[in-house]
Amino acid sequence: MSRYRPPREQGSPYITPEGEAALRAELHALWKVERPEVTKAVSAAAANGDRSENGDYIYGKKRLREIDSRVRFLRKRLESLQVIAAPLGDRDKVWFGAWVEVENEAGDTHEWRIVGPDEFDLTAAKISCDSPLGRGLLGKKIDAEIELETPSGVTRWTLVAIRYGAD
Repeated sequence: MSRYRPPREQGSPYITPEGEAALRAELHALWKVERPEVTKAVSAAAANGDRSENGDYIYGKKRLREIDSRVRFLRKRLESLQVIAAPLGDRDKVWFGAWVEVENEAGDTHEWRIVGPDEFDLTAAKISCDSPLGRGLLGKKIDAEIELETPSGVTRWTLVAIRYGAD
C-alpha cells in the first residue's frame, strides 16, 4: 500500500476584503516578526555546540520549516484569490458575503455570513460558500426552502432574511 494521497481539492478562489486583510496580516506577522525571532534563537542555539542533542536548535529548525511552509501557502493562495466586496447580482438573493438568517424545522434561527473557504469560522458565524449549506443558499430568495442530506437524515432550512455589509 502506498502513501500517496491525491492533492486536496482547492476551495473556491473567493474571499471578502476582511478575510484578505487577515491573511495578509498573518503573512506579515510570520515573515517579518516571528521568523526573524526564531532565526535568532536557532543561531544562538547553534553557537552552543553539539546540535544533535540541542532541543532549542532542533525545535527551532522545525518551527522554521512550519513557518516557511505556511508563508509559501499564503503567498501562493493570495495570488489566486479574488476579493469580492459587493454582491454579484440582485440584493434580494443570497450571494457571496451575505449575512443570512435561516430557520430549521424546530423553529431555531441561526445567522451566518457566507465567506470563502480560507476564512470560515463557525464560532464567528461564518460558513464557507463551499459547504453544503452555503452552496444550498447561494442564489436563493427569502422564504426559499433548502434541503440538506446529513448523517442523521434530511434537514430542512428556510431562508428568513438576507443582508449585506452596507445594509
